[in-house]
Amino acid sequence: MDTSWMSLPRATTEYENGLDKFLDFIFSTEGKNGQISCPCIDCSNQIWVDREEARTHLQCVGFIKGYRIAPFISESCETPMLDAEDDMQGLVHDAFNGFGENIHENEIGTQNESQSMPNRNAKNFYKALEDAKKELYPGCKKFSVLSFIIRLFHSKCIGKCNDKGFSMMLDTLREAFPYASIPKSLYDLRKIIRELGLSYDKIDACPNDCMLYWKENSKKTECDICHTSRYKANENDPDDELTIPDTDKKIKKIGAKVLRHFPLIPRLQRLFMSSKTAASMRWHEESRTKDGYLRHPADSPAWKTFDFNYPDFASESRNVRLGLASDGFNPFRTMSVSHSTWPVVLMPYNLPPWMCMKQPYFFLSLLIPGPSAPGNNIDVYMEPLVAELQELWDINGVETYDASTKSNFQMRASLLWTISDFPAYANLSGWSTKGKLSCPCCHKHTKSQRLTHGNKYCFMGHRRYLPGDHAVRKDKKSFDGTKETERQPRGLTGSEVLDELNGFEIKFGKLVKTNPDLPFNWKKRSIFFELPYWKTNLLRHNLDVMHIKKNVCDSVVGTLMNLDGKTKDHLKARLDLQEMGIRPELHPKVQNNNKVYLPPACFSMDKKEKDIFCRVLKKVKVPDGYAANISRCVELKPPKLFGLKSHDSHILMQQLLPIALRNVLPKHVRYPVMKLCRYYKQLCSKVLNPNDLDFSAIIL
Repeated sequence: MDTSWMSLPRATTEYENGLDKFLDFIFSTEGKNGQISCPCIDCSNQIWVDREEARTHLQCVGFIKGYRIAPFISESCETPMLDAEDDMQGLVHDAFNGFGENIHENEIGTQNESQSMPNRNAKNFYKALEDAKKELYPGCKKFSVLSFIIRLFHSKCIGKCNDKGFSMMLDTLREAFPYASIPKSLYDLRKIIRELGLSYDKIDACPNDCMLYWKENSKKTECDICHTSRYKANENDPDDELTIPDTDKKIKKIGAKVLRHFPLIPRLQRLFMSSKTAASMRWHEESRTKDGYLRHPADSPAWKTFDFNYPDFASESRNVRLGLASDGFNPFRTMSVSHSTWPVVLMPYNLPPWMCMKQPYFFLSLLIPGPSAPGNNIDVYMEPLVAELQELWDINGVETYDASTKSNFQMRASLLWTISDFPAYANLSGWSTKGKLSCPCCHKHTKSQRLTHGNKYCFMGHRRYLPGDHAVRKDKKSFDGTKETERQPRGLTGSEVLDELNGFEIKFGKLVKTNPDLPFNWKKRSIFFELPYWKTNLLRHNLDVMHIKKNVCDSVVGTLMNLDGKTKDHLKARLDLQEMGIRPELHPKVQNNNKVYLPPACFSMDKKEKDIFCRVLKKVKVPDGYAANISRCVELKPPKLFGLKSHDSHILMQQLLPIALRNVLPKHVRYPVMKLCRYYKQLCSKVLNPNDLDFSAIIL
């Protein structure tokens, strides 16, 4: 079918005629119950719509970038779908790697006595297929047993319903609908879902983060390093298991600390086994626009360098590129409880941008328990994940079924980089982000100065990254009173990192006190260097721009409005300026009554300017779903901002701050702030010109 009309303007007659022919074709081949998965930009093949709605969507917003019409292959259907949105039989086939695709429903359960019994995989498949076909209750055409269970469990997860409340709801549903096939308990419901795969493993860990009871250590009952018991203390149960008298039942002891490991390999295989996502896993190579602009990680120099170093890996477009993110959070919704649980999440970058950054394609790989953060000991918990990544890098890969080509292939995967905030950067990379050498880019060449009164390090070597003839290099007055003549320091390669840490052995654990003194600011050799390709990666660690933007936003707004606890312009800062001998107009002055007077800075808002600034933000209205109600974070009497979340700061910096500053502060103050906001807006745009990533442009 000719698809050249898709690139034409949507108001032309050729586009409308081509759209009508496309809808005729797609509804005659792939339409189910009068609906198709809409390929428009907004729906992204995720929502089922009828013909009229599909035509409206494609006429108004157009097709997904790079959309292609796949050739239709007719196949025999076992039974019609109960619901256009719930293809449970397709889900079962995808879950079992296409197992039983050629088995007709009449063949199930009709084995002769001479035939051998089905294996466990076959039994699970037949049971899941039966649940996918079975009506929830006699005469129900809307739900099958499997679709109802999945919908119910999905609601529990999204609504954050606890287990007890959900079990009570199941009891109520069974009483109200006695003829419906509803599970008796949450355990039975989970058991049915578990048969579809994607379960997780529990691995006991030393409570002091010394080691995992995994592989060769799986049978041990105490830690090799700190000799702490593996299990929670119970004086009456000295053994691993306790046998109940007069029965054969055994009560297993509870691990003192348990790591949840969600295996990565079956989750990556599921992306190819599912007919909904298999073709999209080749998007980065087959459908990506290649014009030099940055739209996707595949456009980055790091990706291209990796492909150059490993052409055998790059030759197979289905090989998976991954990114890893980790940070701590408090799962108890209250800051009065000190608890830090660390999830480790992986993202597959093969998918197009409108898919790879969405929640369904974030893979939770590890759930590291609290109550305290693992710190440098996070490498102990990373062992199962790194072992999987090593297996996925092996030249033989992992045999995987590709539903889009109806064939098996050897899937391989690589980890390109990590993403984190600055404190977590230290845990993942091994370079401490505290102290006088805290900059991981400058390494041992970090230029730092300890402030006497502020009791903090300040870093004034950032002008080295500007071009050699840049005017700011010679600007002594605006900085620390010196000219900058040094060149930009060269970043360390992976091989140089290994050379610096060669010969040092680090023991992990909270109670370990005897570790060798590592050079510079190193705290450990990162476990990611166990991956054969990690030392050649161009960019091994990234900083999360949302964390940075929130910190910058809080500091800028707090300083402009002189908010208590958030401003960077206070007495200690002024005393440090006086000691350094710079900016004499800001030095504190002692008055006759021995009170200290701080002269107002050019960037400080007066009472009227604060009122104007807050009133603008108080009246802001944004489209539903674009941002939170920022006006709730604005107080007029006294004027201040409070309670901004990360996304609120994101919208404030990119859109609202330049507007709110138009009628306040002098031009030489507000213009640099507006340029900074524009830089962040360009940095976070969907399409980015590499030439726009010149930070020096916002300084002038």
